[in-house]
Amino acid sequence: MKQLEVRFITYKNSRIYRYRFGSGAQPVICFHGYGESGSNFSFLEEYAKDQFTFITIDLPFHGKTEWKEGLDFGWRDLQTIIEIIFAENDKQEIKNNKPILLGFSLGGRMALSFYQAIPGQVKKVILLAPDGLKVNFWYWLSTQTWLGNKFFYFTMHYPGWFFGFLKALKGLNLVNTSVFKFVKHYIDNKEVRLELYNRWTGLRKLKPNLSKIKSLVIQHKIPFQLVYGRHDRIMLSSVGEKFRRGIKDHCSISIIESGHQVLHEKHVKEIINQLVS
Repeated sequence: MKQLEVRFITYKNSRIYRYRFGSGAQPVICFHGYGESGSNFSFLEEYAKDQFTFITIDLPFHGKTEWKEGLDFGWRDLQTIIEIIFAENDKQEIKNNKPILLGFSLGGRMALSFYQAIPGQVKKVILLAPDGLKVNFWYWLSTQTWLGNKFFYFTMHYPGWFFGFLKALKGLNLVNTSVFKFVKHYIDNKEVRLELYNRWTGLRKLKPNLSKIKSLVIQHKIPFQLVYGRHDRIMLSSVGEKFRRGIKDHCSISIIESGHQVLHEKHVKEIINQLVS
């Protein structure tokens, strides 16, 4: 029987939409991908039986969450929100168990930032086609520099020049088709462009320090499990291999027959295997 529980929790002036499902003693904190919501993990309940309780939220600027704190969301906000959710939990066995962190795509960056904040309080980290393991120059320029962010704002309101530039790069084979289609999706529609600006800018403070995280992994001996799609042209497994250097005893990589959308019911067997291993 499905036990999906949804409700708003209050944080400062905002309302955070959270989901909880499953009836097991092992908590799993899930972080969704760009443009998605916490409900994207709900299919896991049917296959996880009574082993896990999944807890997830709609991140700011996503889903039904009503974020009222401006374009400003950091790891302390994330940590406090998760603490509020755990404090309301009425099952002591869940509180007594260290959580597994499960992040997909953008959620990988959230999971990494959260782990960095509480490294000794996590059982393991599972990252599906994760963002956050490589500093993208354009993302850095657009969100971490004043001038770059102003230019990003201008481009999202007046995108014609950028789209022409992108088509020129594709014509010169400097941008592959998958990346071209991915970027085009976020440029063609005005509402989608403004959402992109708010999401990138609003979540800019969640930027994991990879060197520190690798040191923490060694110190606490926390397993990291990375899962990539063989045909993913957005998040490449080679980035995971680079991250794995120096922590191979604690970090594994799995390649599955998928594109970028690793978080999908057709891949549930591989995801559950990561949770139980």
